[in-house]
Amino acid sequence: MSSDSLKGSGRGLGAQPAPRAFTVEQANQSLPLVRRILRDVVTQYRLVERIRKRRRRLACHGRLDELKVIEARGMEAARRLSDLLGELASIGCEVRDYQRGCVDFPAMRNGREIYLCWKLSEESVAFWHERHAGEIGRRPIHHGS
Repeated sequence: MSSDSLKGSGRGLGAQPAPRAFTVEQANQSLPLVRRILRDVVTQYRLVERIRKRRRRLACHGRLDELKVIEARGMEAARRLSDLLGELASIGCEVRDYQRGCVDFPAMRNGREIYLCWKLSEESVAFWHERHAGEIGRRPIHHGS
């Protein structure tokens, strides 16, 4: 599996359950588990990227024996990453950034579908954005509004 297919929306890897809408409270309650899995996703993604780069170097130098070994490692690392993404998908959140550890939780706001967004570096879910806006459209959650 190419790590290039891992970039972007996070869709395409792991099981995709029926969408659900989270409240801020539900998203925050899920964070202990999401945080543990997402840390593993970030670590595993880095491993996949290192293996991909090593594979390219070996291929350029015609080192076929080593290439077979590293390809097997790469397949295992990609499988593990896919499993982790499946775990997050089963919770209902979507990975948006594999390097920094960002996830979106589908939610509703004033009758519209939005995302509650959270990063590993944040204590709790405190931001949201429109479905089409992405991270650049992040806005603070104002409770009661």
